[in-house]
Amino acid sequence: MAADVEGVPVGALERHAELAELADEANWRYYVLDQPTVSDGEYDAWMRELRELEEAHPSLRTPDSPTQKVGAPISTDFTPVQHLRRLESLDNAFNPADLAGWQARAERLLEADPGPYLCELKIDGLAIALVYEKGRLVRGATRGDGRIGDDVTANVRTIEGIPHRLAGDNVPDVVEVRGEVFFPVSGFEKLNEQLVAAGKAPFANPRNSAAGSLRQKDPRITAQRELRMIAHGVGTWEGTPLPKTQSAVYEKLREFGLPISDMYKVVGSLTEIDEFIEYYRQHRHDPAYEIDGVVVKIDKIELQRQLGSTSRAPRWAIAFKYPPEEVNTKLLDIQVGIGRTGRVTPYGVMKPIVVAGSTVERATLHNASEVARKAVLIGDTVVLRKAGDVIPEIVGPVVALRDGSEREFVMPTHCPECGTELRRMREADVDIRCPNARSCPAQLRERIFFAAGRGAFDIEGLGYVAATALTAPLPPQEPPVRTEADLFDLTIERLLPIKSVVRDQATGLPKTDPETGEPKIVTFFANMSGEPSKNAEHMMRELEKAKSQPLWRVLVALSIRHVGPTAAQALASSLLSLDRVFGASEEELAAVEGVGPTIAASIKEWYAEDWHREIVERWRAAGVRMEDEPPVGQGVQTLAGLTLVVTGTLVGFTRDEAGEAIQSRGGKVTSSVSKKTDFLVAGENAGSKYDKASKLGVPILDEAAFQALLDHGPQAVAPAAAQEEPPEPEESPRAEEYEEAAQQG
Repeated sequence: MAADVEGVPVGALERHAELAELADEANWRYYVLDQPTVSDGEYDAWMRELRELEEAHPSLRTPDSPTQKVGAPISTDFTPVQHLRRLESLDNAFNPADLAGWQARAERLLEADPGPYLCELKIDGLAIALVYEKGRLVRGATRGDGRIGDDVTANVRTIEGIPHRLAGDNVPDVVEVRGEVFFPVSGFEKLNEQLVAAGKAPFANPRNSAAGSLRQKDPRITAQRELRMIAHGVGTWEGTPLPKTQSAVYEKLREFGLPISDMYKVVGSLTEIDEFIEYYRQHRHDPAYEIDGVVVKIDKIELQRQLGSTSRAPRWAIAFKYPPEEVNTKLLDIQVGIGRTGRVTPYGVMKPIVVAGSTVERATLHNASEVARKAVLIGDTVVLRKAGDVIPEIVGPVVALRDGSEREFVMPTHCPECGTELRRMREADVDIRCPNARSCPAQLRERIFFAAGRGAFDIEGLGYVAATALTAPLPPQEPPVRTEADLFDLTIERLLPIKSVVRDQATGLPKTDPETGEPKIVTFFANMSGEPSKNAEHMMRELEKAKSQPLWRVLVALSIRHVGPTAAQALASSLLSLDRVFGASEEELAAVEGVGPTIAASIKEWYAEDWHREIVERWRAAGVRMEDEPPVGQGVQTLAGLTLVVTGTLVGFTRDEAGEAIQSRGGKVTSSVSKKTDFLVAGENAGSKYDKASKLGVPILDEAAFQALLDHGPQAVAPAAAQEEPPEPEESPRAEEYEEAAQQG
């Protein structure tokens, strides 16, 4: 029961007490045990609510409140040491209005413009304070409660990049360097693999791995971990003049040999701060370490001193936090999906949760080895990540929340949809597969969905739900599509029996509405009176249009293992017809640039099956294009020998159409910019590829210049290839498609 405070409603008292207890427990687990059990987003929400309660009822703001404390009490595993100056926390901003409010308060207190400002990345790691005396490292300590931390000097000395002695002669007599210890993302998975192999619990995320590695009692273990540190400020500075700006302090620390980020920037206005924040929102995964926001500091040290601090945070700095990409949720089950080539893929079925702006219920686990490597158990609370706002992924378990009811996942021995025994098709394969390629309903459904996709026939309206409806049994009759050979023989009459389908059959998502308990029905190709729906008529038009797609798309749509768009385009441009592709010897196929022996063998193996040959012949009979026209002379080969990258949104071309236009003129299309790239074609929202091309000096073309290049060759675009200011960052055009596929497991 909350203690009585005069004038404060009982409800507010009880909620404040509840939130304070939750926050204190979370701090203890985060800072001391290195075993957080709540996500950063949830903790931030508690703290915001606490501050709002204390703003409304100031008598609740006591020294014991979590809003007035920094971090948590220290661990008793290491010797406690007092910091030379208190390590403060930072107030948070979550939107531009918060940031503008912070700037306005600083301007009001100073009665002057507080700029310029220093913007830097907020590393998601572990705060550290390093004390140097006469240039020699004498102590390293964790934040602790801000006044007293844990002495981890022996472990700090093992971290690569932290100098034991500062460089140069003009070093301060005493300097306390503040920074962040982190675990590089590249080494995180490797470390967890080693822990699981040794029978130990894995870390939930790189921040936990950094904290756990720094607090090892044996420094030799810390030395084996890939810890790094970046300095971001100083506390005490004695014996030499302190530079006049934060940015000058950083450059002085760099001269001393301390690791300083290259990603900070000094700017002059709120607009430029917003631009920095938005840039790294789009490029959040560019750094070698995890970030969760941007820290903004007033650059002039004198203004910092004038503004001072509150009881817990400096008034001259603020942390702008990005929406969390990681959340905690319950792993209800692990099931498997069967892909178009029979590959068996485990996926997690989770308690639905919103992450990065959308509700996620399923996330891939790739294969049985991945499940074992991440050491997740059914029933675990897991860390769910939606990196890049696209594909949900289970990072790992929150081991501290296990209660003994969790159980291990056992890979099935038989296909859950057709009952065929699962096996590795080749000895070297990592994945197991369902070998029943011809009759497995799951494989057929996935192949139809894939054949209709943007990288193949590009049939609008034939998504995953429609593919399920076309291949699902319709007792007493068979489904309209029993094999890919049936796809172009579809008629309105064959579609009419598909009136509706229950949602779980079509999408794998819950079949009942959680509020009403009623089945979720998706209508398809006929209305309730039995007349063809607009869906049916649209489907027939799209199928007819797909018959004239170029040869490479037909090759992709056949779902030959290893034959993706790149190999298909190489085969189509070299051999020009499906008959020549399948009639060529394995050696002839392998000799095609971009194909090679593995793809060549896969093509011959695929065509050896009689039912595969039937698909080709049935499509041919239905009028599907089986060959491309040869180029008319070399005059049209305006891009012969050139390599291009296309990014952003073009008005007159889809991305695929632009690629086809380049290849038809003898050019090559790649997905990434390098020194070998001859031109970057940049539409609206061009993003990081534009930035990389600018750095490498690759000529950048707008759409008008691209058309000139297609028509007349490189000599026509020399003046147009001048680089301009980059447009807004690019968003993946296939984000929704990836999202849907990921949720379907």
